[in-house]
Amino acid sequence: MATVQIDARGLKCPTPTLMMTNSVMRKQVVAGDTLAVVADCPTFEADVRNWCTTMKKVLIVIRDEQGAKKAEIRI
Repeated sequence: MATVQIDARGLKCPTPTLMMTNSVMRKQVVAGDTLAVVADCPTFEADVRNWCTTMKKVLIVIRDEQGAKKAEIRI
């Protein structure tokens, strides 16, 4: 099991969730891995929650981190 990091700070929606989708589709993360995404888009928290529901992934945690949100998702 690996942890893959995505830094999407400075990018506006829907770019952070598109980057997450690309990492899954390109098999940069596989079942059992953790995807850790940092973004400062104001809608990121809602977007990541919706993405997890749609993609059937588990949102482990989402927290504030240095003016941004960091989400950890079990793939």
